[in-house]
Amino acid sequence: MPLPVPVSVSLNGSRNAADGPAVPLSPRALAESALAAVAAGAGEVLVHPRTPCGRESLSPRVVGPVVEELRRTGVGVALSVPVSIAAEPDPAGRLERIASWTVLPDRAVVHFGQPDAAELAQALLARGVAVDAVVPLGGAAGPEPLARFLAWPVREPGRVRLSAELAAPDPALVAGLRALPPVPVLLYGRDAAAWPVLRLAARCGTGVRTGVGDVTHLPDGRPARSNAELVAAAREMVARESAARAA
Repeated sequence: MPLPVPVSVSLNGSRNAADGPAVPLSPRALAESALAAVAAGAGEVLVHPRTPCGRESLSPRVVGPVVEELRRTGVGVALSVPVSIAAEPDPAGRLERIASWTVLPDRAVVHFGQPDAAELAQALLARGVAVDAVVPLGGAAGPEPLARFLAWPVREPGRVRLSAELAAPDPALVAGLRALPPVPVLLYGRDAAAWPVLRLAARCGTGVRTGVGDVTHLPDGRPARSNAELVAAAREMVARESAARAA
């Protein structure tokens, strides 16, 4: 039976080989990890394309081959890539890179903590790429990212999703999202916050995210052996919390 909320998997994020053997590095390893994660129940895949030396990049010669490798090997769910300062520090350079893509992902992650976020998001939508608008909430994030998102006129709500990164599983922060534009919502946390935020997201019925890019341990504290193991644990948690919510 399908879960009532979708599970997204972040394959690698900002991790590298020093973060353990569960981190896929090469395009082939990313494809194999994605296939296993989808088989475990992931409904979409987020991948950070990298050059052979490990640097994140928005170059079409880096993004295209990674997206093509995942599709060629049979990853049939939506594929997403980040568009951020980590991959291209120059704002104009990010727009140029997007315009030069010859192979398009299904979605792109735009961080609204960055000043050019609205322009980037609009450029992606114009190219036919759906947008995940990342807004950090709580902790040291401050009000600017959320204010920047609210100031952006969302003209295509069907192709925009709010991805709220919570520093802690604060129900009050989630309750405040009800006043936002009517777009789908995904909640996620990182490292120590990852599983508590996922549990809260399951209770609220929003989309959830897991994967090595966000967390390298299972809910019981054991090191995760793969993205697939994290997805399986997330699905189990979502199913349990959703059942409790429906009871």
